[in-house]
Amino acid sequence: MPVYEYTCTKCGWNFEALVRPSDTKPQACPSCGSTETKKKLSVFAAKSGSSAQTCPHAAECPTGGSGHSCSCGCCHGH
Repeated sequence: MPVYEYTCTKCGWNFEALVRPSDTKPQACPSCGSTETKKKLSVFAAKSGSSAQTCPHAAECPTGGSGHSCSCGCCHGH
């Protein structure tokens, strides 16, 4: 199910909601309960087919930060 971003036109609250394709009712604001909401244009991320990842701190990483756990602790969730 896709996650959409919304803004409540009544109170200004920004929120995200999981939306099923079968959902036809407007999303209710979790802050004030209003259904006066607008879907925002969302930015998405795409990953290339390459499995090699490079650490954003590779210059400081003694092992280069590519395809493994490096000492900075930020690589690949390690």
